[in-house]
Amino acid sequence: MPQSHFFSPVCFMVKQVFHLKGSLMKRAIHGITLLLSCIFMFHAQAVEVKDVDGNILPYYENNTFTGDLDEIKERKVIRALVTYSRTDFFIHHGHFKGMQFELLKRYEDSLNKGVKKEVDKIRIKYVPVRFDQLIPSLEEGHGDIAAAFLSITPHRQRRVAFATSLATSVDEILVTDKTIDSVTGFHDLSGLDITVLKGSSYIEHLNTINRILTKQGRLPINVIEADKNLLSEDILEMVNAGIVKATLIDDYKAELWAQVFDNIVVHKDMPISINNYVGWAVRQNNPQLQQSLTEFVEKQAKQGTLVGNSLFKTYYENTQWIKAADVQGQKDKLAKLAPIFQKYADKYDYDPIALAAQGYQESTLNNNAVSHRGAVGIMQIMPSTAKEMGMQNFRQLEANIATAAKYVAWLKRHFVNDPGIKEGEDLPLIWAAYNAGPGNFAKMQKRAEKMGLDKNVWFGNMEIAAGMQTGRETVQYVANVYKYYLAYTLSQQIEQQKADAIATKQPEDS
Repeated sequence: MPQSHFFSPVCFMVKQVFHLKGSLMKRAIHGITLLLSCIFMFHAQAVEVKDVDGNILPYYENNTFTGDLDEIKERKVIRALVTYSRTDFFIHHGHFKGMQFELLKRYEDSLNKGVKKEVDKIRIKYVPVRFDQLIPSLEEGHGDIAAAFLSITPHRQRRVAFATSLATSVDEILVTDKTIDSVTGFHDLSGLDITVLKGSSYIEHLNTINRILTKQGRLPINVIEADKNLLSEDILEMVNAGIVKATLIDDYKAELWAQVFDNIVVHKDMPISINNYVGWAVRQNNPQLQQSLTEFVEKQAKQGTLVGNSLFKTYYENTQWIKAADVQGQKDKLAKLAPIFQKYADKYDYDPIALAAQGYQESTLNNNAVSHRGAVGIMQIMPSTAKEMGMQNFRQLEANIATAAKYVAWLKRHFVNDPGIKEGEDLPLIWAAYNAGPGNFAKMQKRAEKMGLDKNVWFGNMEIAAGMQTGRETVQYVANVYKYYLAYTLSQQIEQQKADAIATKQPEDS
């Protein structure tokens, strides 16, 4: 709401879904509400982050360093490259949580065993990066450990060294929507669109299958690398929503999310790659660190040990961190409200998709929502904001949306007005100002400039300053709205392609 982690935007120049007509619009709304209702349940809540801020080391703030464990011990800092996700690394009520955090904390404890003085202890600092940047950032010296369950492949082994595998016998399996209920062999994958995590081993393994299909004279799989900011579970949400047809995911993740998503088919009998080893990576010129991690993993952390089994159960078998959502209710709400979002977006020269996405984030389109701070309605408008905008009946549904549209136009005019802002970069900045408030947003801009970051670019720049200025709330807010916006885009494109295909085919059939 208007008040006082690392994503990059896709091209925003797409035809707006609100301009779709008839059944085409209905199908787009259906797909998008399936996805958005799932995403919303993970929206960030305001958290106290005093105990974690000091342990987050922004990628652009740390100097490169490639020394081994002996030099690390002198520095007293190990930099762990991590990727924010709902199971591996996240913040919950002011504390770090996640499988990777738990393992890293235990490794930190093992390094400091017997060390009594706090000043002599080694501390782990966390460097959040995108998944596809884990290995490049490690190679460049921005971190010392790539702390993720990275599949150990020949291609990766030519670049980095791995500690002993944290888990073995991991299968990469196919997950599809319900239109594909049976896959009996690779031949059934011929010509199929499969969307996968960017920078993942899935690409390598699908390319191997494509070589087989090509030799058989069949069409190859259409391997689509997802937007660089999406994780495997994000893609899985899109499969569940019918926005993408199929994906690959590690079996333990598929089994977890299958407990939540009702519209996916997990093809356990169709593994794309089997018995994979996964583990942490270090630079090849860091044998001391590699050995230290290997000893720790073997004794305390690998799957099969007491700690390893306990953590796997907590984060990959228990659904305590995830839950189901009211899909049909969200679909009906969006269908009803789309014309109102369009009306006031047009009036105030704003994007209706962006406005609707913010409504999802703010309240799940619930006009009866009231926050503990006093913000009300679909767009969570503060009374003071409505007064500044000269809007009287802002508690009423249509007036609430109108107030938000007028407010974002005001924010753009006064705070997101630098001529240097490139097309498409303004929306994330507006979302941030809407959530944090103009005063905090201005402070974020100043902090970004002091850090040598680009104040006119949110992702990878302003978001880092924002995370240090106000914690993770605004960072996560923008990330969520971005995903909603991306989902609208994909849904619209798919439905438009279907409509075009039907229109092209009809003359041939007549």
